[in-house]
Parts: sequence; structure tokens; C-alpha cells
Amino acid sequence: MLNFVICDDNLNLLDRLDKMLETIFSKNNYDASVGFKSDNADDILDYVDKNTVDVLMLDINLKSNKSGLELAKEIRKKKKNAYIIFTTGHLEYAMVAYKYKTFDYLPKPIAYERLEDTIRRLFEDANELSKNYIKLDNKNTIVDEAEVQYIKRDGMKLVFHTSSRDYDTYSSFNKFQEKLPNTYVRCHKSYIANLNQIKDVEPVSGVITFANGDTCDIGPKYKREFMEVLKNYGSFE
Repeated sequence: MLNFVICDDNLNLLDRLDKMLETIFSKNNYDASVGFKSDNADDILDYVDKNTVDVLMLDINLKSNKSGLELAKEIRKKKKNAYIIFTTGHLEYAMVAYKYKTFDYLPKPIAYERLEDTIRRLFEDANELSKNYIKLDNKNTIVDEAEVQYIKRDGMKLVFHTSSRDYDTYSSFNKFQEKLPNTYVRCHKSYIANLNQIKDVEPVSGVITFANGDTCDIGPKYKREFMEVLKNYGSFE
């Protein structure tokens, strides 16, 4: 799921953007939601610090201690791959806005059709970025690969456990193996681990502890190869 955040000092527009986005998500069957909205730049930064954020819609002319451009500069230090969409009634800011790796620039008043076109292109882009997102099914369900702790086979389903929630899809390890980056390694007949999310490994007991506190076993069949990959990866000695 893509988590959207909106910042605008016009509360009426803030609510309108929220409703338009939710309508677009529902109409196009996009796995996304507006997780947070505020007219305060500091509140936005606080939310970004504590949550997974994929897309930010920022008003440039905020009546705040920070402009939308200053807010974007701060966010870029924390979320290098997040999509940023600027909104403003002042077209002269358009060229300046793009220095912050801007995905799009929406002039006010924001037309529904223009916003929908931007969101469609954003999802197309996200689905093509195999290094950043994993597409789970044909319903535009995508998950940030960096957030996945591990993948577990549960009967006919695969469960993608992330730091914020779980995603289910009816599929097999074989189907996804080619899509996954090389940091995803099979450690058990029922588990694929994301090396970047491993907090600790007990080689004697064969237990992996992930960043979110979850654990899984290392299967005897996979132990030698898994430990070798882990050693070469350099995170654990």
C-alpha cells in the first residue's frame, strides 16, 4: 500500500484533496490511502519521522515557519525515494520545485482530471521500479521492498510481513523469486528473509530475529547456503 501525506494551509482544500484522492484510489482499484494530512509543516515532519511515507503532496506557499520547498528539502534527507508532488497557485515556483526530485507540479485550482492523471502515472512508475517496489497482484497492490521483513508461505498464500502490516497474495515462491532483489534469501522451505531487515542470527539454534522482533527458523536444508550468503553480505560475522 502507498501511504499519502498532504500538507496545505487551506483547510477546505486539504479536505477536498483528501476526498479526491480517495475517490481516485477507489475508482482505479489502487492500494493506497491518505495516512495523514495537516496545515502544519512541523506536524508533517514529525509524521514522516515516525511512519512509512510513499507520496507527499505539498503546498509551496504555506503560512507556516517553513515553505513547502523548505519542507521538501527536510523530507528529502529522510525519505530519498518518496514521491513529492507540489501544489501552488504561483507558477513561477515550478522550475525551483523540480530541484527536489519532484514527480509533478499541480497548479491551483487543482482539477480532478489533472490529479487523476498524475496519480495514474505515479502508480505506473511505481510498478515499473522493481528495485523499490514489489507488485503483488493484478490489483495494483505494491509494497516497498525495503519494508518487507520476510515472506512466509502459508498454504496457497504468500504473506509479506512488513514493518507496518501484512500483505497476502495467492502465489508461490517460484513466481516471486525472480522479482526479488538479491537481499532476499531462502532460509527455510516456508520462509524467505530480507537480509537488510535481520537484527540477529543464532547459528546454533538456527533462529533469525528480524528488525520488528519477529523470528523464523533456518531450515537444515538451507542453513549452509544461507549462512554463506549472510557472511558474504557483510552484515554479520
